[in-house]
Amino acid sequence: MHLHKFEKIWLAFGIITLLVFLGIVGVTAFAQGQTPAGGLDTIDPDKVDTTAPFDKPGVRKIDDNTYEVVIKAMTYGYEPAEIKVPAGKEIRFTVTSKDVVHSFTIPHTKVNMMVVPGRISHKSYTFDKPGKYLTICNEYCGTGHHFMYTEIEVFEE
Repeated sequence: MHLHKFEKIWLAFGIITLLVFLGIVGVTAFAQGQTPAGGLDTIDPDKVDTTAPFDKPGVRKIDDNTYEVVIKAMTYGYEPAEIKVPAGKEIRFTVTSKDVVHSFTIPHTKVNMMVVPGRISHKSYTFDKPGKYLTICNEYCGTGHHFMYTEIEVFEE
């Protein structure tokens, strides 16, 4: 089978483009830690308020270098509304929704999770600098959506 010179050029261009694309996806997924917030943990959305650990949302210390932040997302808000964690420690976010699809996003970090009713999302992050970090929802959940935020205060130990 004979391929014309231009067909060979376009074929080479397509293969090179595909390899570059797969390389970029591989680097961002594995080398830079841009992986989906994970787990296949499930929860009954009607029983979030009575199911551990969501019956007592907030910050708890796991060990000297690790903290867990348990958060409930609901229409127009997160619980708890204010979160305080130390800088330089691994923070494990555990989030679920009581009602509709939300997201849990901390701008300028690698924390960006879909929060789906019936699912528990997990993401770990270490804040290097003290300060206040805004947490927002990127999924429209109704007319009060613009009120849906919380603040994370990162303090120096």
